[in-house]
Amino acid sequence: MFKKVSIILVIVICLVIGFGGSTFAKDYPNKPIEFIVPWATGGGSDILMRIVAKYLEKYLGVPVPVINKPGVSGTLGLMEVVDKPNDGYTISMIHEGLPTAYHLGITEINYDDFLPVASITGSPQYLAVAQDFPANTVEEFVEYAKEHPNEVLFGCTMRGIIEIWGSLLEENAGIRLKYVSYEGTGDRVKALAGGFVNAIIVDYPSANQFVKAGNFRFLASATKERLKWTPDIPTMIESGYDMEWSVRRGIVVPKGTPLDRVKILEEGLKKVAQDKDFIETIETTGGDVDFISFEDYGPYLKKLDEDTALAAAKVIAR
Repeated sequence: MFKKVSIILVIVICLVIGFGGSTFAKDYPNKPIEFIVPWATGGGSDILMRIVAKYLEKYLGVPVPVINKPGVSGTLGLMEVVDKPNDGYTISMIHEGLPTAYHLGITEINYDDFLPVASITGSPQYLAVAQDFPANTVEEFVEYAKEHPNEVLFGCTMRGIIEIWGSLLEENAGIRLKYVSYEGTGDRVKALAGGFVNAIIVDYPSANQFVKAGNFRFLASATKERLKWTPDIPTMIESGYDMEWSVRRGIVVPKGTPLDRVKILEEGLKKVAQDKDFIETIETTGGDVDFISFEDYGPYLKKLDEDTALAAAKVIAR
């Protein structure tokens, strides 16, 4: 009898050791998953990630509350995520701003301090100007900026991706802008709407209500082709400037999070990305559904990091 019990015990132990990961994941998730968005309310990241969270709840079966923790070019909240338990109950988001902040010396953390899950949305960007700014085209904007060097007030998050894009615009157009720093897209939008700056680079979800209200105007989209929600707005390429600006937002978790739980999150995000209502909602805001799997998201971030390092070096040397 003792031998029989021992054999059964050995079998059970082997099963636990051999399939521990799968058993671990069967009960996951069974409580709310905290979604830390490291940007302020009202900006593109906040708007889009709240939509993602809503649909992710549908496919994971648990609440996914969004908690905004802005600051330090979108890295303050991420620094907190690094130290969170790696149990799959904390997720966050990153985009081009993180490697930019890293290579510009704002933060010591980078994309590889997290475990990437999947990319979920993209946001094409526009060059926008104040309602009373004396330019109706990119060509007129450039001409005015050349005639008034260092006088066009350009709102951006210093040491962030917008500063890099602004620097590239200066380089390509042969102009000099005066940078005014704001923490996040929401603050930049309010500054432009309030007349505190002359121009910003912004995504459609963050700006469309202000544009419709007549607070400011889009001059051009930084995309290959005109965007369907603004068919009358030309591209930067049409104006002679081969520039594309887009923010791709992806979900990350603390390093060491069990891979079986990561795969459950990835599968949930994949289902969200295929949901017709989700796609329609994202496109209505002016965003794109841009799913990149766990397998491909890491290599994408590595390439982005390499490209960002080169662009950041030019900003530092400026």
